[in-house]
Amino acid sequence: MTAAAEFVMKEGHDKPRGLRRWLTTTDHKEIGLMYLWAGFIFFILGGISALIIRMELWLPGATVTDGEAFNEFFSLHGTTMVFLWIMPALAGFGNYFVPVMIKAKDMAFPRINALSFWLIPPAGILLWIPMVLKGVSAVNVTWVGYAPLSTTFDNIGLDMWLISLLLLGVASTLGSINFLVTIFKMRGPGVHLHNMPLFAWAQLATSILLVFSLPVVTVAFIMLLFDRNFGTHFFTGPGSDPILYQHLFWFFGHPEVYVLILPVMGILNEVIPKFSRRPIFGYKSMAYAMLGIAIVGFLVWAHHMFTTGIDPRIRAVFMFNTMLVGVPTGIKVFNWLATVWGGKIYFDAPMKHSLGFIWLFVIGGITGVMLGSIPVDYALHDSYFVVAHFHYTMVGGAVFGIFAGLYYWYPFLFGHRMYNEKLADWQFWLMFVGFNLTFFPQFLMGLRGMARRVYDYPEEFTLLNQISTVGAFMIAVAVAVFMLNVAISHFSDRRVYADPWGGARHAEWQLWEEGRVVHGEGLIVDHEPTPLADQYRLEKEASA
Repeated sequence: MTAAAEFVMKEGHDKPRGLRRWLTTTDHKEIGLMYLWAGFIFFILGGISALIIRMELWLPGATVTDGEAFNEFFSLHGTTMVFLWIMPALAGFGNYFVPVMIKAKDMAFPRINALSFWLIPPAGILLWIPMVLKGVSAVNVTWVGYAPLSTTFDNIGLDMWLISLLLLGVASTLGSINFLVTIFKMRGPGVHLHNMPLFAWAQLATSILLVFSLPVVTVAFIMLLFDRNFGTHFFTGPGSDPILYQHLFWFFGHPEVYVLILPVMGILNEVIPKFSRRPIFGYKSMAYAMLGIAIVGFLVWAHHMFTTGIDPRIRAVFMFNTMLVGVPTGIKVFNWLATVWGGKIYFDAPMKHSLGFIWLFVIGGITGVMLGSIPVDYALHDSYFVVAHFHYTMVGGAVFGIFAGLYYWYPFLFGHRMYNEKLADWQFWLMFVGFNLTFFPQFLMGLRGMARRVYDYPEEFTLLNQISTVGAFMIAVAVAVFMLNVAISHFSDRRVYADPWGGARHAEWQLWEEGRVVHGEGLIVDHEPTPLADQYRLEKEASA
């Protein structure tokens, strides 16, 4: 019996089995998997609401839903995708891989780590349950919940939305503190800040952002809840200040963009060198660029508020800071391109999604700099141009990066199984083409004056809206292809027990091959290091 098999026996001998194991686990790897699965479930719900929105916009007027239902689906879509899909999915990658990469036995506080996850399902239920309760309206004030609009509705679904966000805020705050303590205090022998993997650096920067921004928006949500239910006047009524809510929300809301992007940048820092057969270009500059993004990200929130009438001198400062945040972001993009340049590139699914991320995120970044200009923002504020920019950043960035991570670490996450490469290719191209068909026309609609957050529009925008709807359904087909790929690989006997990508061995792959990364029963079996164990990697090398 090999050392790997002996380790599995010792590791899993006393563990509960079945459902009880998943309900009681404090293993960071299993918690990471639960984050990923929970996030993907809400991804499907958020995607369904997006398809309903696009179906309504196929033609002018109320065709599929009325205005009230449209607002509810619209608000649920935004909240679900940001807080219940992207954030949990990225927390799942962090939970699974950061302790492994820094050679820590587990997270610093395993029980708190479990609590952070188990706050998410009730939060999701509170958010979505009004959609199935008769006579209860769901949240209908978009994902930002601006006052005084959010204080005028006598809607229990809106209160449930606020409580849901408070639960999610507590979960993320606890998780971030856990990551910071783990990274600073739990690093294994030989792992220092300046040699730990860049994915761990990304999680470090993300945790700093969350620890300093989440308490602010949590206070805003509590104040809003009090205004709605206890007669206070923080944001509406005598002596109130509705603009204060926007300051508190966007002090969190803009760093939140980087909370969703920095872990994805960390994933690319692992994938691109691997598939370029070159070390990352500029390790220290990449690490410090992520910290720079985290710091400058706190200095730009008011560029969301240029049209609120704040002092022009203050607006000028925030416009300058918005341009400044492009510097560390540009460093990362140029370092990725420098890593690829001259490398021996393997265009497997993780690399395709990573390169797709770069292309789409750069478009999102350039249009973000455009919107950071005060006169341009005045012209395009609350238009579909902003919708397109946001989705090129978040979907073109975060979601493509998440799929890059899913494919790259597929054998970790799916029990040594390997995905079907042809289906992965189909999934990438359907999603890439569908994404551009969905959101690039929205740039054109925004430039021509179509307002966002509306279910009706002038007939001149019909064709562009129909192209956008076709693209949205292509994205849905791409997600279905991914799910089919997972199902096929689950029932396949083809497994890998060595790093399937070749090239330099990253820390997590080395430990995985040694049988030190184990979650659950039957995922690592007694095997000999024969060529069959390297079958996938050998096939890829031969085909190249």
